[in-house]
Amino acid sequence: MADQAPTRCPQCGGPLQVAALHCPQCDLTMSGEFGRCRFCDIPPDQQAFLEVFVRCRGVIRQMEKALGISYPTVRARMDDLLRALGFAGDATGAGPQSVREVLAQLEQGQISAQDAIQRIRQAKGRP
Repeated sequence: MADQAPTRCPQCGGPLQVAALHCPQCDLTMSGEFGRCRFCDIPPDQQAFLEVFVRCRGVIRQMEKALGISYPTVRARMDDLLRALGFAGDATGAGPQSVREVLAQLEQGQISAQDAIQRIRQAKGRP
């Protein structure tokens, strides 16, 4: 399996955008602006946690055994993962995101400008 594509510019630290896709079978290359998978931008440890979640079919008791951690630790890591994916303030009980968190996600390319506007409005208690 190939290495994961970097998500940050090694020179300035800014978010990288997907600009080309290549098919090794027919040698077709497409250039343009392509969106990134939200799961690709989370840290490797959270990706591994997500894989355990899927492998355990979301059963917390199985996750506790697989990871060797307690229920509260599984829940805390799940809350961290949900926040990293931009789901804080949904049905997670994590509460609304701060404006600073929303702007960081926008800067990293994890959410669109429209999503950022909506989340900032939610953070400020506006519909």
